[in-house]
Amino acid sequence: MSDQLENIMVQLGTGRWNILHFITVGFGAAIPTPHGLASAFFSPKIDFACTPSAAAALPPGPNDTSPTCSYFTEDPVTGGFEEEQCTEWDFDNSTFRSTVTSEYNLVCGREYLRAIYQSMYMFGVFMGSPINGFLADRYGRKPLVVGGSLMFTAIAICSVWLTNFSSLLAARFLVGLGHSTLLKTAYILALEVSAPRVRSAVGVAILMPWSINTVIFSGVAYLIRDWRMLQLVMSLLGLLHIPGLWLIDESPRWLAVRGQHQRALSILKKAARWNKVTLPPDDELIAILKSGKDEVAASRASLHKAMSTRIKEALMNLAILFRTPRLRKITLICYLDYLVVAMVYFGLSLSGASLSGNVFVYMALMGLVEMPPCVIVTYQVARLGRRVTTAMNFTISGAVVLALLFIPEDLKWLTVTLAMLGKMSISGAFNAINLFASELFPTEVRTRGINTSFMMSRMGAMASPFITDLLGSVYPWSPPVVFGVAALLAGLGAITLPETLGLALSDTVAHLESKEIATKTRGFLRLPTKDPEPPKDKKASLSDLEGQNLSILRREKDVQQ
Repeated sequence: MSDQLENIMVQLGTGRWNILHFITVGFGAAIPTPHGLASAFFSPKIDFACTPSAAAALPPGPNDTSPTCSYFTEDPVTGGFEEEQCTEWDFDNSTFRSTVTSEYNLVCGREYLRAIYQSMYMFGVFMGSPINGFLADRYGRKPLVVGGSLMFTAIAICSVWLTNFSSLLAARFLVGLGHSTLLKTAYILALEVSAPRVRSAVGVAILMPWSINTVIFSGVAYLIRDWRMLQLVMSLLGLLHIPGLWLIDESPRWLAVRGQHQRALSILKKAARWNKVTLPPDDELIAILKSGKDEVAASRASLHKAMSTRIKEALMNLAILFRTPRLRKITLICYLDYLVVAMVYFGLSLSGASLSGNVFVYMALMGLVEMPPCVIVTYQVARLGRRVTTAMNFTISGAVVLALLFIPEDLKWLTVTLAMLGKMSISGAFNAINLFASELFPTEVRTRGINTSFMMSRMGAMASPFITDLLGSVYPWSPPVVFGVAALLAGLGAITLPETLGLALSDTVAHLESKEIATKTRGFLRLPTKDPEPPKDKKASLSDLEGQNLSILRREKDVQQ
């Protein structure tokens, strides 16, 4: 059924129907940007001074290490001085008129709440990823995209009027739950309605609106310095998404798998009308849609059987990624690379206040430098290979981030330049590792490997604000060291992985463990010198080798195109 449905998508081509879905999904990918990068403008680190309420308060002595967090009062009985903790502060409003930091006094003993404000959203993304994946497979892509978008927009807008900080954190978590529907579930819907010829390009371009909205977010934040009004204006963007949600359709592939053949037929006919193409007769289309009925039924029966012991099955599903030597190495290194790529990405994105004199220009540049890697990496992975491209981008990012330690404070332009180069490289590493990991994991465990790797990336994203805001406030040199060393280690791990360019994908864990891995050297593929199982005769061996070479050449040609 998969091959026949693929042929139908080829006949449909790319027309108005597909473009409508691409625009709607791409627009949806831009909506979470202000919330994913919220701490840059909503809860930034700002200067403050203690305003003691006691009339007899005196300024701190020369040995006081935290003059903004405490003050001294004279004891009328003993005549001595006692240190009191500050409870009120004057905040510097020269850059921002109102922020979460100043409104909820997230300084001194409460400074850790700034990091929690940012990481709470990422925690919602972390929890929402598996939930959205399960619901989308069970109830369909469109209901999740529509419901997730409406929930995201409604909570984002309503949270503007929340006055309790705990409620605000809860709202951040709920908004994070909807993040995956706008980026992951909608992304899958866009790929499933794509013609095979444009699927790779769609996969790269569909997330570019995130970078574009990063630039827009910076400009709007420059004009609106009040965090509540800024969040309201950026969240209203979600209302413009509703017309597209009304017009998009369910994935015909998902409907066919779920046995809803008439609905799938109706959507395919609508797509053919919009694209002005002719599809086979209805009875032939229905036959194609029903052709995988037995296979789907067997798959569901197997799934229900597995669900009867789901706790044990879940543990076994995770354990299988560590059961064999080669798969265990791939899993651990992919986990490391995904954790690091998100940690460094968000760490650099949220460091505008410490690395640049103008946080608005810094964030706009961060959005701009994310766009070139989408094109550059597409060329690199086809010419240099997945392994070299991934390791190279991690290494460049790590090296330039570590170089920030040696730049004098008065050379802000050089600091920003290196930060931009680091951001461009880590964005390239993100694009490369996504492709690389999808080819490294065998088909048997590919979904489990990618999903658990993505969850590791959310852990890295949750850790980044604690590194930049908390650890960085105590040891200013520590964020570049942590991010730089982590990126170098991720690059070192990536270079030890097997190259996948030009090689057939592994289908099973047994296949992965038994086959010899070809390596890419100086522009050509060096095939294994020893087969796992010696051929029975020389003629058969030559035939097999010719078939392997032909398959590799065809695959390389497809990748380069």
